[in-house]
Amino acid sequence: MAVRTADAEWKGDLRSGTGTFRAESGALEGKYSFSTRFEEEKGSNPEELIGAALAGCFSMALSKQIADAGGAPESIRTTARVHLEKGDEGFSITRIDLRTRVRASGLDEATFQEKAQATKSSCPVSRALRAEIRLEAELEG
Repeated sequence: MAVRTADAEWKGDLRSGTGTFRAESGALEGKYSFSTRFEEEKGSNPEELIGAALAGCFSMALSKQIADAGGAPESIRTTARVHLEKGDEGFSITRIDLRTRVRASGLDEATFQEKAQATKSSCPVSRALRAEIRLEAELEG
């Protein structure tokens, strides 16, 4: 199966430093900072990347669920709102709200809702958000 790679580099301290990220394909790259992540400055941040990944994965997986149920998906537009909040243990992603608007024929509302709910927990990115994360860390110099 496929293995996809992305990397990020952060330079400096938390408040004044800056970071860059890049997907191995080169199709996605950008900069981020404390202000773009924790404040309202325009720019990218890890949470919007998670949201984009989840929205894209969910939309693709839902198209399969609809087709498998005998429907014909025409378009699926999904928005993911990733909530980053500060709690007692620091910042955490506390919730992700998915909102999807689907144009499809050949299935009833009950079947559609069932397939949408099933997709929410079964698409690969949803599963990744519950996955084991392994770390190899090396201190240089």
